[in-house]
Amino acid sequence: MSDKSAVAKKHGKKYSEASALVEKKKYPVDEATALLTKLSTTKFDSTAELHIRINADTTQADQLVRITVSLPHGTGKKVRVAAFVPDDMIDAAKKAGATKAGNEDLIKEVASEKIDFDIAVAHPNLMKDLGKVAKILGQRGMMPNPKAGTVTPNIEKTIVDLNKGMIECKMDPQGNIHTIFGKLSFGEAKLKENLETILKAIKEAKPTGIKGTYIASATITSTMGPGIKIEV
Repeated sequence: MSDKSAVAKKHGKKYSEASALVEKKKYPVDEATALLTKLSTTKFDSTAELHIRINADTTQADQLVRITVSLPHGTGKKVRVAAFVPDDMIDAAKKAGATKAGNEDLIKEVASEKIDFDIAVAHPNLMKDLGKVAKILGQRGMMPNPKAGTVTPNIEKTIVDLNKGMIECKMDPQGNIHTIFGKLSFGEAKLKENLETILKAIKEAKPTGIKGTYIASATITSTMGPGIKIEV
């Protein structure tokens, strides 16, 4: 069985047709984003995804990558933010765009595993109390963290930034970074600018413990679409 026949059998006709358009082993960022907009295999507005493999030993603290990036054109996705704040900051957090804000009441909701938000931010004064639900939030990758910019006294600005398109990029245990950088409906120019912003931030965040090649590979794809390897 040929490679194309195998792809068609595994993914279907639309995927195999899109996959056939990926002719190069690697593409410059501008060519890759232009091609990406032509590879949608869905009827809905697909999400643009970025998958990066870092040459890192994730057991070493000086080789970990975890940063936040503000995308110039946002992600195209509505983010539900929960703010863990003192009583006198609840109203301000909600006005800034938090889906919910509170302290003990919100912690009790999380303890009962009622989690109807996408990301959590916390005032430093609340971190001690959050220890009660650290395991629950941690298992979902939602525990506020100073390195991710989600533990901050400037709660209002952080909530606004998150709603505008601030994302977190961090490695998984295998050294991979998976993130999104918009919707295909953005068009190639906006997708290119968002992608370049992420790549620049990740390059600048190279840990001191990583010697030699830093980024092993980088691939962009759309929801359920074929991957396009990019030059980094």
